[in-house]
Amino acid sequence: MIELGKVSSFQMAMMLYSMPVATGIVILPAITARQAEQDLWLSPIIASLVGYMLIYIAYRLDKLYPNKTVMEYCIEVAGRIPGKALGFVFVFFYLHLSGIVIRQYGEFIVGNFFLKTPMIAITGVTVIACAIAVRCGLEVLGRCSQSFITLLIVLVLIVTVLLLPGMNPENVFPVMERGFVPVLKGAASPMDWFSSYFAALFLFPFLSDKSKGMKWGMISVCAVMLTMVITNLAALLLFGELTADLSYPMMVAVRQISLAGFIEHIEAVVMSIWILGAFVQICMHYYIAVVGTAQWLGMKSYKPLVFPLGFLLLVLSVWIAPDLQVLSGFLGTSFAFYALAIRFMIPLLLFLVALLRKKRGKSRASGSNG
Repeated sequence: MIELGKVSSFQMAMMLYSMPVATGIVILPAITARQAEQDLWLSPIIASLVGYMLIYIAYRLDKLYPNKTVMEYCIEVAGRIPGKALGFVFVFFYLHLSGIVIRQYGEFIVGNFFLKTPMIAITGVTVIACAIAVRCGLEVLGRCSQSFITLLIVLVLIVTVLLLPGMNPENVFPVMERGFVPVLKGAASPMDWFSSYFAALFLFPFLSDKSKGMKWGMISVCAVMLTMVITNLAALLLFGELTADLSYPMMVAVRQISLAGFIEHIEAVVMSIWILGAFVQICMHYYIAVVGTAQWLGMKSYKPLVFPLGFLLLVLSVWIAPDLQVLSGFLGTSFAFYALAIRFMIPLLLFLVALLRKKRGKSRASGSNG
């Protein structure tokens, strides 16, 4: 195997949790509010179905093709040439996505804290740190996620409690005023975030306790859904209709925290802990891009590719969009369908074809025995 390290199912759950949540809690409330308006808190509940299905697909495919990632068994399922073509699509997508995530991170840090610092300096240092972690292997990433994401979850809960005095429950009503369609439209972008559970198809072969993989995967999806519901609801209760006009609603909310004139200006603390979550998120996308590329090329080790691909990702993060407005427009419209097609529809088709092949193989075996 290209990766000799092992992680527990709990560590996998933490790694999968970081991928949609780290940027989702910052960006998603505004994107969802543009379609669902005051029903934005309902959209993640519908979108979570994508995550549940991907965990189930990853679990079943791992049973059919044990100790192999999706890059390896897509050749067995689809054939060599179509399988290689699908593998290239996965590699291209994760290189593209990693560049987007790095750019989002840079835009957030520079736009909110380091206004005069060149973005390339922020993203460059981040990519170097992530490259070192990725080169250390999956076990290191598992331990980082277990430590850092726990802090992130605690932070979300504490911030939500501190924001309670400024919330207006009337902003929720009327519920589903325009029917179910706006809620469904608002779920398109969260579905893209939940499609990040495609990473489970890479992680299941490296679990030390595979019997618990599906359980912890489902718990992770549920935790992401609850986190998105809480953050979307908090943004709605605080800002109402203005939520859709804010680039980073939760950061604006955190800056409003003032408790007894003592607990205030905590955005620096929020940023420092959020950076830990973003670090794990970038590492995970980076790791999948590197391992996927190495497996597609037939290499025995992915480590020689870590730093060259890191430089490529840094360049891609600059090329992806001229500014934040263009990037946000792309993420809020066509990107969701692009991501769902690759990270949800293709795995679903692979799973269905694999089941048909297995059924056909059993029928042939029973026919020859007869």
